[in-house]
Amino acid sequence: MIYLDNNATTAMDPRVAHVLNETLLRGPLNPSSQHQFGQRARFRLEESLDRIARVLGSDLTRVGADRLIVTSGGTEANNAAITGLGEPDTTLVVSSIEHPSVLAAAQAKSEARPVRLIPVDANGVVRLDRLQEIIKAEQQASRRIGLVSVMSANNETGVIQPIQDIARVCRAAQVLLHVDVTQSIGKVPVDFTAWGIDAATITPHKYHGPTGVGFVWLRSGIELKPSLLGGEQQLGTRPGTEPVGLVAAAAEATALAIEEFPAASAHMASLRDRLEATLSDRFPEIVVQGKQADRLPSTCCLSFVGADRQNLLLALDMAGVACSSGSACSSGSSPPSHVLMAMGASKAEVDSALRFSVSRFSTEQEIDQAIEIIAKKYQTVRH
Repeated sequence: MIYLDNNATTAMDPRVAHVLNETLLRGPLNPSSQHQFGQRARFRLEESLDRIARVLGSDLTRVGADRLIVTSGGTEANNAAITGLGEPDTTLVVSSIEHPSVLAAAQAKSEARPVRLIPVDANGVVRLDRLQEIIKAEQQASRRIGLVSVMSANNETGVIQPIQDIARVCRAAQVLLHVDVTQSIGKVPVDFTAWGIDAATITPHKYHGPTGVGFVWLRSGIELKPSLLGGEQQLGTRPGTEPVGLVAAAAEATALAIEEFPAASAHMASLRDRLEATLSDRFPEIVVQGKQADRLPSTCCLSFVGADRQNLLLALDMAGVACSSGSACSSGSSPPSHVLMAMGASKAEVDSALRFSVSRFSTEQEIDQAIEIIAKKYQTVRH
């Protein structure tokens, strides 16, 4: 199989797997225990959390420091941010292209607090002017905005969002900004302090780390209301025994992703461009979604006009190419892409869109083989 679905999850880096295995073999790992086993686990946990934060432009060691809350993954981290940041009676503002874990969490809160959607332009970039209009309208109506949530880069199109500009608007209005950074680490520069954001979601399995662990990063002074009860771990913010092995592996994955980012980014971009250019040359009707915007080097969303996305997806899978028809968290039922619909894409484009995402371990040979398979199957299924 040629794996081109790395935005869904990635293969674990062998170096990360080694750290995970080595940590788990150390023995019982409960950082809350007071004996020596627990003390060693606590040291390993805090050392790993500090390492993650440091390479992402944050410092957990100073007085009144930032915080890094351990969760079970990105979905829990996003839910925790949406439900736990901002006062419960304040307006929640999210972009129309957010991951389902953000949009669903926001929708679940819509009866208790107003929810506003920020539209995007035809290239999938959040419209800064509309965000400013939303903030102004809420202020004029004497309603407070509790939180704005915008992803750093879209998981379906790879389109990069203007986070620093959005952060400046939010700071001027004294509004909290949460950013889902899931897709960006290891692909584009990431620095939480330089961005000026208040909270972020991190998921290491997107960059060759382990599944089953994620994080909510909180700027100093930001409070997160707990969504789970029954323990004092992590100051009661997210109770439950921390998975020390997974956190240590996540730290290794994060450090490697940041360290190897320049070469990895160039490599991924060359593969993506090769895939897009060759297929577009052969089939001029193919539409590259978000092509005019800055995109992640790993991601391309192609509309194979005249084909059904699900039929083509299954044909490619049978022929040995793994890709996606949308978000990994919704692709089981394969609903039409809310991202492409928000961009104003035509029905023909939405109905025929597939996402291909490479990693730093993808090869030129794989891409060349995939191109031939995709071209053959597209000719077979299109009408």
